[in-house]
Amino acid sequence: MLEPVIQAPVDPMTQFGPGGRGLLLATKYLAIAGGLVFVVLVVMSLVSITGRKLFSWPVPGDVEVLQMCAAFASSCFFAYSHMINGDVKVDFFTNHLAPRKVEAMDAFGSLLVGLFGALIAWRTLAGAIGVKEAGETSAILGWPVWIAQGLMVPGFALLAAAGFYMALRHVRNAMRAGRSG
Repeated sequence: MLEPVIQAPVDPMTQFGPGGRGLLLATKYLAIAGGLVFVVLVVMSLVSITGRKLFSWPVPGDVEVLQMCAAFASSCFFAYSHMINGDVKVDFFTNHLAPRKVEAMDAFGSLLVGLFGALIAWRTLAGAIGVKEAGETSAILGWPVWIAQGLMVPGFALLAAAGFYMALRHVRNAMRAGRSG
């Protein structure tokens, strides 16, 4: 009976060149910022729920704040996840393919991620500009909605950069695998 080989985790910082390490750090810090925003939102929600139930004193506009900040925080995680290969992949069909073919398929997938990130960043920015021009504000607090939308753009732009970077990286790996195998 064959026992599965357990590999030691690989530090992503050693896998990339200087540009990739910079991109990885940027995506990591943005993901940390998103996580911190979620922690603040949880604390705010707990304070609001407790205040509402015990003292009839909720945090005013808590749902608005939650919606706006959660949208930003959610956009912060995608790029880092892609950089560390944290995407959900179904490798059942590719498990027995040659490494070159797997790298080529991963390159295509990363290219699609990059294109999707660029499209979403562009349309989110266009939407934020449109909402700013319309002067739309939140109902209770009167906060400008365009700011919340605009804050999502860097996360999606980094997703595009991560997708394109990883596509190039997979192409290079496929070419190396082709030469060696």
